[in-house]
Amino acid sequence: MKDSQQNTDALVIIPTYNEKENISLLIPAIFALEKNFHLLIVDDASPDGTAGVVEELKKTYPGRLYLRRRVEKLGLGTAYKEGFHFALQRRYQYILTMDADFSHAPEDLIRLYNECDQGTQDYVIGSRYLVGINVAHWSLHRVLLSYGANALVRCITGMPFQDTTAGFQCYQRKVLATIDLEAIRSVGYAFQVELKFLAWKYGFQGSEIPIVFSSRVRGESKMSQSILLEALMRVPQMKVASFFKTYHPHSS
Repeated sequence: MKDSQQNTDALVIIPTYNEKENISLLIPAIFALEKNFHLLIVDDASPDGTAGVVEELKKTYPGRLYLRRRVEKLGLGTAYKEGFHFALQRRYQYILTMDADFSHAPEDLIRLYNECDQGTQDYVIGSRYLVGINVAHWSLHRVLLSYGANALVRCITGMPFQDTTAGFQCYQRKVLATIDLEAIRSVGYAFQVELKFLAWKYGFQGSEIPIVFSSRVRGESKMSQSILLEALMRVPQMKVASFFKTYHPHSS
């Protein structure tokens, strides 16, 4: 299953902010996988020197590891959009996203990729809620908040996915090439919901596979009240706006 050292059809995008400890371990873990992925780190001027760690690791993984340094903290959504444009320009066929803090197991990247590559799905979501509630070391409050938020999003949008807020996913190139990425207004975690909503509205076929989501061991969570407020406000706005837009179904 090994690809050649330099060539691959798949890019993993990881936004970072103060993830120096995690990224120094995560990058080698991804490159140790049987599938040869390329990796793009989009760093929001991390004060802890995350970008410097990536620059050093680029010497070890030439032609496989890329870095985009941003001048300030611009938000998760804009980081992903920058990464998606990078992937589309370089003709990657599969674009995967994941967190930097090991909440997503690196080996599950292969499961996401295979589901897209070998199946009939245009995008695949690594789901915490497909089979029960698969989260590790979360407080009851956090579980209820996340599970309840997903139930609310499903109710408002009509999307069939159990984990609408998931950040662990794989998209085929044609999905991201069809969506007007610059029209996505969400900046924080609501970006994940809006991206899935647009893929679904355009008629692409999506599915979920079960994963176990683990709490971070190193570093601090980026979740804040402002991020949650944006998500709560943005989802109804997104749904209402969809009534006034025509989505031309994608035809393969």
